[in-house]
Amino acid sequence: MPRDPIPTSRLRRSATISRLAAETAAKQLGTRAANVTRDEESSQEALSRRQVETAEQIVAVLGTMKGAAMKLGQVMSFLDIGLVGEEHREEFQRKLAELRDDAPAVSFTQMRAVMEADFGQPLEDVFSELNEHPIAAASIGQVYRAALPDGRQVAVKVQYPGVAEAVRADLRNLGLIIRLMGRMVPRLDAQAIAQEIRERIDEELDYELEAANQRSMARIFRGHPFIYIPDVIGALSGERVLVTEYVEGTGFEALKKRPAAERNRLAEIIYRFYFGCMYRHHEFSGDPHPGNFLLLDDGRVAFFDFGLYKRIDASVADYEIEIGRLGIVGDGEGLIELLQAGGFLPEPERYTPEQIVRQFDDVTWWYTRDEEVELTPEIATQVVIDMSDPRSRHFAQMRHENLPPDHLFGRRTETLTLAVMAQLRARGNWHRIAREWLFDDPPVTELGRQEAAFYAAGVR
Repeated sequence: MPRDPIPTSRLRRSATISRLAAETAAKQLGTRAANVTRDEESSQEALSRRQVETAEQIVAVLGTMKGAAMKLGQVMSFLDIGLVGEEHREEFQRKLAELRDDAPAVSFTQMRAVMEADFGQPLEDVFSELNEHPIAAASIGQVYRAALPDGRQVAVKVQYPGVAEAVRADLRNLGLIIRLMGRMVPRLDAQAIAQEIRERIDEELDYELEAANQRSMARIFRGHPFIYIPDVIGALSGERVLVTEYVEGTGFEALKKRPAAERNRLAEIIYRFYFGCMYRHHEFSGDPHPGNFLLLDDGRVAFFDFGLYKRIDASVADYEIEIGRLGIVGDGEGLIELLQAGGFLPEPERYTPEQIVRQFDDVTWWYTRDEEVELTPEIATQVVIDMSDPRSRHFAQMRHENLPPDHLFGRRTETLTLAVMAQLRARGNWHRIAREWLFDDPPVTELGRQEAAFYAAGVR
């Protein structure tokens, strides 16, 4: 059955989002009213079930909208923020995962029109083969497998028709969408943060820019022992179509079932890639999620999707590294002074050195304490709660804090990297690895030694 075109008008999309938010609020209010006559256990069960139903609504509405609304919804698909009880968490995650893995497909006829408009010629003149069934579908596009006339296998990423207009309508409605995902958003300078989100997502619509980002990553990691970035086919990549080398490998769901040693190794590679890019190279993907990497047969991990991308000045990275150093050694006075200077603490007098160190520890302990840590979804949940949720013991203080826009996507990358590693239930001394970029310490793991040799060689 043909699908409705993606709604692009601000009014129509605003009405859709507002209706979803209103329906969700009304149902939860009704459940809470009914809970007055229920015992505590029954009340919690009813609320948990209502939240699962809310997840279904979010999937149904945002999944068909496809633009920025769906992208914000995707965040929830791999970051469990403790909205539901343990007995419903698996079901809740499964429903939200549909945003990541089962985005509604657009007909190939529509996608062909986008490709041929970008190429300026029929597909038959560009590819010797092209499978009409997408191998992946995401928030703003689909990916197809194809072959070039010279036999090279390629992945062809194509924007949905009309998605640019849809996303821009979403961005004008950003306040409504943030309210819909209200628990995911800390109390921040909303105007500045909204502008940063608009800029990053607007850039994501430009596949020529994404191609440049991917080429930059490929140069950085060319010859790396365990990280691989597929090549871009520049001559075939334009504003709405991105053609890259096709790679085959094992996906995340299968990797979660691998033995502990393999999961630990994979998590360390993911950790090194996302954190290392921030602090060593000052450019990084803002979208670390399970659909954006594959384990290759030779043991390397291929990373892709560099649309949501951030470049930072070396001074920004150095500033964050100094925060980490002060927090690790427990210098509360220095931490307050540094955070005030960077715009994080407009009212530093509200803090004591002991308070700020406790808060730092609660949101970073998994990689700032010198100990073996087995990461779990529950740990990731608690870190997010401690970072931004009303249930945090630091929430009274956090309401008076700010997150400068230059640091927004770094914190997003940090948190979502933790979420992915936690789903792998990986174990390691993440602190000892972090010390490589925080204190220039020598590596203590085999992967660290391989990477140190790569950087020492300086071959690109």
